[in-house]
Amino acid sequence: MGEGPAVEVDEDVNASGALLVSCFPSVGFVSSIVAHYLVDKLELELVGGVRHPKLPPVCLVQDGKPLPPLRFYAGEPICNMERCDKVVLIVSEIQVSSELSLPLATSLIDWIVESGISSTIMVDSFAHGTDSAHSIFDDDEGMESMLGIGSTDMAHELLKKIGLPLLKQGVVGGMTGVVMGECRRRRIDAMAILAETDGEIGQGVIPDARAAARIISCMDGLLPAVQLDPEPLLEEAQRIEGQIRDMMALQLNPPKDSGSAPSGMYG
Repeated sequence: MGEGPAVEVDEDVNASGALLVSCFPSVGFVSSIVAHYLVDKLELELVGGVRHPKLPPVCLVQDGKPLPPLRFYAGEPICNMERCDKVVLIVSEIQVSSELSLPLATSLIDWIVESGISSTIMVDSFAHGTDSAHSIFDDDEGMESMLGIGSTDMAHELLKKIGLPLLKQGVVGGMTGVVMGECRRRRIDAMAILAETDGEIGQGVIPDARAAARIISCMDGLLPAVQLDPEPLLEEAQRIEGQIRDMMALQLNPPKDSGSAPSGMYG
């Protein structure tokens, strides 16, 4: 498998010209809600995953089937970007360790280049400041609580085209920060779409379905044929947030009695 993380995607997946959407863990589970919604709405299929000894030793379970914690989905809806008629989605509900962030980003970007991906979107969120008026209970659909980052001039133009304000100054951590930095260094078109949220990290986390809905509404400009309607979108996001809450509750609270036969992840 080599020293770096191994990206293993089905050989029959043709990702040339595809739009890549990447969803790593974020404040308020925003990226996870976006990922689960896109898998359902775009009818994406599981096509691969990533393996490495330093990834957490877990699998996710859905409908009785094991899933890799860091996985790839693919499908073929139409989008309005040049040469883009396919979507590839990278999903992870697990946090990537700091020491693995750069090797993983390198492996993912190598795959992006080799597969001919057209453009990349990193989905993320950020905690609101004390002077912010945003709340998870807001139902506004404006861009005031959204920010964009582009690795190239072309990415900046696309963000402006969909009406997303650029982050002027700041620090972006985690996989989003590492991947965006590496994409700029390697002159690869990549965008980050970030939504403001007041969902907390850790115990007591509040899934922010409305922030996720704002991100997906932004993506409506990239996937016009899918017609991501705001109202049903929010209903779907609220349903998905329940699934994610249950999933994370099982992961954070494994059964203590190892002799029993529980139905959760740690059975």
